[in-house]
Amino acid sequence: MTLQTVRGRVDNTPSCMQGRKSWRTNYLGFNNKSLHTATHREFFLFLYSNLYFVPLYPICMRKKILLLGSGELGKEFVIAAQRLGQYVVAVDSYNDAPAMQVAHEREIIDMLNGDELARIVEKHCPDIVVPEVEAIRTERLYGFEEQGIQVVPSARAANFTMNRRAVRDLAARELGLRTARYAYASTIEEFREAVLSIGVPCVVKPLMSSSGKGQSYIRSAEDIDRAWDIAMTKGRAKDSEVIVEEFISFHTEITLLTVTQKTGETLFCPPIGHRQERGDYQESWQPQYVQPEQLRQAQEMARAITGALTGAGIWGVEFFLGDDAVYFSELSPRPHDTGMVTLAGTQNLSEFELHCRAVLGLPIPHISLERAGASAVILAEHESTEPPVYAGLASALADSDTDVRIFGKPVARMYRRMGVALACGLPDADTGELRDRARRAAAAVVVR
Repeated sequence: MTLQTVRGRVDNTPSCMQGRKSWRTNYLGFNNKSLHTATHREFFLFLYSNLYFVPLYPICMRKKILLLGSGELGKEFVIAAQRLGQYVVAVDSYNDAPAMQVAHEREIIDMLNGDELARIVEKHCPDIVVPEVEAIRTERLYGFEEQGIQVVPSARAANFTMNRRAVRDLAARELGLRTARYAYASTIEEFREAVLSIGVPCVVKPLMSSSGKGQSYIRSAEDIDRAWDIAMTKGRAKDSEVIVEEFISFHTEITLLTVTQKTGETLFCPPIGHRQERGDYQESWQPQYVQPEQLRQAQEMARAITGALTGAGIWGVEFFLGDDAVYFSELSPRPHDTGMVTLAGTQNLSEFELHCRAVLGLPIPHISLERAGASAVILAEHESTEPPVYAGLASALADSDTDVRIFGKPVARMYRRMGVALACGLPDADTGELRDRARRAAAAVVVR
């Protein structure tokens, strides 16, 4: 038995009573600090004097995880968690979301309603809360954390990254990371002034959004009002504030998957290249070659901002690579859509397996590139209120070392991501050829 074995839930202990922190102190007689600093002799003396509270065998590590957001990334996380014996409750605003189809339980709520969030936390008494989307009443996560519930990667990280203002100001003003010039606007008049200040071309994004929702480009003065309307109506939370960013001239856009651990050093996955349309990921490939000095700079920036946000888990940190500079772009405190390329077996552990291990505090001895790979999204091209069906799978899978993952979304809408095609090869394979193969497979699948 190790000291770590007492940090989980003890059988028949009222886990929700007075919060998890008071349980650890009142029932076990140790707080978090003393658990880590107690000698083995002190610890076993404690056990012998408290036999009726703590069983003299290792406590099984089965955590109850509340997953907030149940899309395709959440689905793969649930599968990874179940393979490690964990119990998952999947939550989203609509029924039969992808992760719900593989979770133990499901809840359908408005996650922007703080009272609803508190209700399901009280109902399920989770050990861990894992946000998978930004559209959550994230300020409530601080309260859950104070109760002793682990929030992934932390309540601070979830709150900062929900809002582009907070994370951009942290990066540029507090940490001094190189970013595009930017300005905020909450009215159409402020917006026009911001565009004038930043200059054209520029990029417009709602402060709270993801997957390109509400994002647009301004290439001329005629685009200004249209860009404002898109940001106001297409963002995840219909936010009333936007960020206007300088358009950076870059030759490569990468995601640097970064793993922070409860104990252990920060780890980095091999860089992932990706291409976007409409502000949303369309294809990704791994590895993407990055000059050693630029990779070092990107890793240092990723280490700095994830360290400032605190917590354990995987982060998708995005960068623009220019001819002579590396620019921090964005980050997500969770598995990244471009990281779905790791489902092709490009690494010894997929991004979802890495996230799960980091969340649970399990060892990650190393991350290695096992093969090269590429991914391409399968998009819906029409609206449908009926469960979609998929044609062309046989054609999509005709090439060697090619696979398809259908997400299982219950309805289709224009440009909605419904699946992903994967291709892989030897570690030194030509990623251009792998991208072609993944795109062919994706194009062969028709969503009906």
